[in-house]
Amino acid sequence: MNTDSTEACNRPPKDDHHPAHHSRKEGREHDMYKAARAKALLMSLIILMTALLSACTTNGGGAGNGSPAATGTAEAGGGVTATAANTDQAGGAPASDSGLKGVVDGLPVPSLAGKTIGISVIGTQDNNDRQAYQGQIDRIKELGGTVIAADGERNDQKAIADIENLITQKPDAIIKHLGDTKVFANALEKVKAANIPLFTIDHPSEFSITNHMSDNYYIGSSLARHMFEDIDGEGKVAVFNGFYGVQACRIRYDQMKYVAKDYPKVEFIEPELQDVIPGTIEDARKKIQDLLVKYPKKGDLKAVWACWDIPQIGAAQAIDAAGRSDIKVYGVDAEPAALDLVADPKSSFTLDVAQEPYKLGQAAVDTAARYLAGEKIPKTVYLEPFIVTKDNVEEIRKKLTAGGS
Repeated sequence: MNTDSTEACNRPPKDDHHPAHHSRKEGREHDMYKAARAKALLMSLIILMTALLSACTTNGGGAGNGSPAATGTAEAGGGVTATAANTDQAGGAPASDSGLKGVVDGLPVPSLAGKTIGISVIGTQDNNDRQAYQGQIDRIKELGGTVIAADGERNDQKAIADIENLITQKPDAIIKHLGDTKVFANALEKVKAANIPLFTIDHPSEFSITNHMSDNYYIGSSLARHMFEDIDGEGKVAVFNGFYGVQACRIRYDQMKYVAKDYPKVEFIEPELQDVIPGTIEDARKKIQDLLVKYPKKGDLKAVWACWDIPQIGAAQAIDAAGRSDIKVYGVDAEPAALDLVADPKSSFTLDVAQEPYKLGQAAVDTAARYLAGEKIPKTVYLEPFIVTKDNVEEIRKKLTAGGS
C-alpha cells in the first residue's frame, strides 16, 4: 500500500479557519503592507528632493523673493566702503548687462532699459545737492532708463507733493534725496504701500531698501578733532544747529559732541545758533556779527562750527570783515565759495570736509538697477570723504573736478 496515499487519506480536510493557517496568511498580508508602505515613502522622498533641488537652482541664479538675506560687510575698491548691514533682493528675470561698472565697487551694473526711475530731491540750491541730483539723472540715462525728476525747491510740502505725484506715475523705483526723517515718514510709507522700491540718499527710513551717504561718522568726529586741537582744547565754540532732523547733520553734530568729551575745557555757547533756509548766508553773517559784538575781545570766541558750508560762508565773511583772525571756521560739503575761502590764507575758514556728491547720486542708481535685476544689495552704502585744509585745497579741487563733483 502506498504510504503517501494512506497519509493523504488520513490527513484532515483543509480548513481556512484553522488557527495555524490563519496566522500564516496574516504574516503574508503584513509583509505586503510593509512593502507597499516603504515604496510610498520612497516615492515621497524622491518628490521632496526634486522640489528642493529645483528651489535651490532657482535661488542660486540671483533672483529672490524680496525677503532679507544674509548680513555682512564688503570692502569696495577705490577706498570706498560699501557696508551691508542687511541685504535685500528683488525677484524677476535677470536684466542685461549695461556694459558699465559700479562707481563704488567696479562690478557690472545691469541695464535699466525699459525701466522708469523717479527722483525726488529736497532742493538744488547748493552745489552739493545739485551735483548729487545731476549724478542720478545722468546715471539713469547712461543705463538706458527713463527719468522722472522732481526738485522740491527747499519746500517740504512741495517735496511731499512731488513724491505723491511720482507714486501715481508708477515708476519701477523711486530715489529720495535728503529731508527731515520725521517730516517725510508718511510720504515714504505711501511709496512702500504702493509696492514701489524706495532708495534714499542721506535719508534713513524704515521704508528705504538702501540708504546712500558719505561716512558722516568720520566727518563728524574728524572735523571735531581738528577743531578742538586747533584751538588748543579750550575756549568758547559757537554752533549752528538748525537742521538736527536731517540725518547727515544729526550724525555730524552728535559725533562732534561725543569727541568734545575728551576736551573738558571747551565751552559751547548757548543758545545754539539756528541756521535757516532760504537766505542762509545772509542770516548767518548777521548772527555772527551780533555774536562778535557780544564777544569783542580776542580769545573770547575761538571757533564756529556747522554741519554744512552755506552758513559758514556767511560766518567767515563776518569774521574776516571784522579782522578777527583769532576765530576759526569749520564746515562740510566743499562748496565752491567755501573752498575759495579755505584757499585764502587770510580767511578764517580753516578747514572743510569734501564729499563726492555726483558719485553718491550715481551709486544710488547703481543700487536700484541691481535690485531691479534681482541682485542682492546692501542696506547702507558709504562713500569716503576728504579733509580739506589750506595746504591741500587745490589738490582736492582737482580730485573733485575729475570725479564730476
